[in-house]
Amino acid sequence: MAFWLLKADPDEYGFDALQRDRRTVWDGVANPQAIGHMRAARCGDLVLVYHTASEKAVVGVAEIVSDPVPDPQAERGVVFTLQARRRLPSPVTLAAIRAAPAFRDFPLVRQPRLSVMPVPAPLWNRLMRMAGETV
Repeated sequence: MAFWLLKADPDEYGFDALQRDRRTVWDGVANPQAIGHMRAARCGDLVLVYHTASEKAVVGVAEIVSDPVPDPQAERGVVFTLQARRRLPSPVTLAAIRAAPAFRDFPLVRQPRLSVMPVPAPLWNRLMRMAGETV
């Protein structure tokens, strides 16, 4: 199992909408590096949902429930189905992530425009603890 972080604009389709819908097809990713990460994702992988815009925080956990398939709307894109798991007890802000030396090389800090990125297991565990979850 791998871990990922997906960015979502809460004004367009945020974690609340995902919880309401329970599942959604994750699409609309155009960046080649982000598409490459989506291609590497597999059914059963876990995802942190990060809200962009004014919130700038990791807010929830979801699960990828389908392997990636070609995006019917974008020639080189891929999509997968995402299912909501739970809202985190406390959001983990970008400021808190940037303040922690362990995240110095994390793509969320180094490549702020990247919308899909892997999360190494030690950083996943640290984010879970920062959010108030037991690991």
